[in-house]
Amino acid sequence: MADDERERLRATFTEDPALYDRVRPGYPEEMFDDLAGAADLGTGSLVLEIGPGTGQATVPMVRRGWEVVAVELGAAMAERARRNLRPYPRAEVVTAAFEDWPLPRRPFDAVVSATAFHWIDPDVRIAKSAKALRPGGVLATVATHHVKGGTVGFFHEVQACYERFDPATPPGLRLSPAAEIPYDRDEIESAEGFGPPEFIRYEWELAYSTEQYIDLLRTYSGHRALPPTARAGLLNCVAALADARYGGRVVKRYLTELRVARRQ
Repeated sequence: MADDERERLRATFTEDPALYDRVRPGYPEEMFDDLAGAADLGTGSLVLEIGPGTGQATVPMVRRGWEVVAVELGAAMAERARRNLRPYPRAEVVTAAFEDWPLPRRPFDAVVSATAFHWIDPDVRIAKSAKALRPGGVLATVATHHVKGGTVGFFHEVQACYERFDPATPPGLRLSPAAEIPYDRDEIESAEGFGPPEFIRYEWELAYSTEQYIDLLRTYSGHRALPPTARAGLLNCVAALADARYGGRVVKRYLTELRVARRQ
């Protein structure tokens, strides 16, 4: 992704933090237990979180007794995260771009980024994460994929809506089963200073009403970046399909991938 395109798309997340907070799915609770084990984290461990959004991953981490410094680009997102984290004094939310944020002197036990690491400048993210970590500390990134499953027929048919209203949609695009999603290993394996990555994957499903599913789509950067007329046409097409053919209920299958690499 080109730098200007990445900057344009990641800025869309700051536009409606209340909607994002309400409809974006969180993460499997067991993922945080697995992260604790893989990174040797316990009460008082110091964690740097990159791109917390409204705190969907931050809250489960501070509940486990970890001290979290969360660096969020969007001012409105950061304010929403602070509100969600008021009961947890171990959390601090900083409004800044990670690329520009000066690292504190005290090193972190872990750097964590949940569905945000790919928005960080690729020339910066690995090297700066390594500098932020103590020797033996862990870089943990989380990727979320929409995979084949759930209401399979709906996701097959809905591609016609995307091909009609979003010219960037490849014709005949279909979801892949989780087993066919490649592991996100290339960047971290070629980076200096880290050992081989460990991967843990989770498959899970969520059911949405038509209204809930449309709200979810309204939080996606690609949808938000469409021209208003095209975006409205796409969302109306998706809603009509869900209501007319699937009884106003859609089940979406997710693959969440936790990638953990230790600083050597």
